[in-house]
Amino acid sequence: MRAMVLREAGMPLALETRPTPEPGPGQVRLRVLACAVCRTDLHVVDGELPDQSYPRIPGHEVAGIVEAVGAGADAALLGHYVGAAWLARTCGHCEFCLAGQENLCEEALFNGYTRDGRFATHMLADADYLFALPRAGVATHVAPWLCAGLIGWRALRAAGNAHRVGIYGFGSAAQLVTQVCRRQQREVYAFTRPGDAPAQRHALALGADWAGDSGQAPPALLDGAIIFAPVGALVPRALQAVRRGGRVVCAGIHMSDIPAFPYRLLWGERAVSSVANLTREDGREFLGKAAAWDLRTDIRTYRLEDANRALDDLREGRIQATAVLVP
Repeated sequence: MRAMVLREAGMPLALETRPTPEPGPGQVRLRVLACAVCRTDLHVVDGELPDQSYPRIPGHEVAGIVEAVGAGADAALLGHYVGAAWLARTCGHCEFCLAGQENLCEEALFNGYTRDGRFATHMLADADYLFALPRAGVATHVAPWLCAGLIGWRALRAAGNAHRVGIYGFGSAAQLVTQVCRRQQREVYAFTRPGDAPAQRHALALGADWAGDSGQAPPALLDGAIIFAPVGALVPRALQAVRRGGRVVCAGIHMSDIPAFPYRLLWGERAVSSVANLTREDGREFLGKAAAWDLRTDIRTYRLEDANRALDDLREGRIQATAVLVP
């Protein structure tokens, strides 16, 4: 197998040829058809997440084909079109797992972070943590559903029944959430980096009701806001933009420090919360809706060996589309 490997934090990924792995008990081996590139991959590559070890293969939103099964895995999975996401495995017996909150399991493993991921031609995955994908879904377009879509869906639910939804940071997750909001007859207010006119035009083209700079006030108070950008300074800005009783949801795994802000921004039963990872139930629920709604993602494909260019394009905001690696 070929893989793009992170040998040390902050270093470019290196193309390596490794033995194709054999699945262990309860595992399957996937032939990767497409792996979308996520901002979390940047946090991994830049060494911004705790408890990282090297070498590591990044990547965690993949569409692929099951081509081998290990002992105890269902042999009927062979040849199936499946997706694998950020959550690789949980303990199954802690208080969080037993309460349906496996996303908070302290022993969880994560693809592309604490377990090797999908910037590769092949990968191993626990069979119980795979998702069936619609046969009609083209792999390059479906792959972003496996993280951008899932986290976006969990964040939107955390925002409650907000009719006017503000979205800070208009990347892959925001693009999918905007389409979901339109399906649910919600209004979308998109906030981008100052002066990022292409992203604002893109948001409007996808159905946003308004788009502007993150420092601007929206034309109406928001019922809720979701922050996808890893910028802590956006939290008090979003609090200023939501009405009393509104909720601000921080949807990233990493964020710069939130600056001090006056209590009056929080007063009025406003709330700030976060979403962490995802559950398999999130995945099943969202993927069913995504297929029924025929959600679309603007993509730009890259060869596996061009993963560093894809990461740089994402980091520098050079593309409005979602970068997808095709091994």
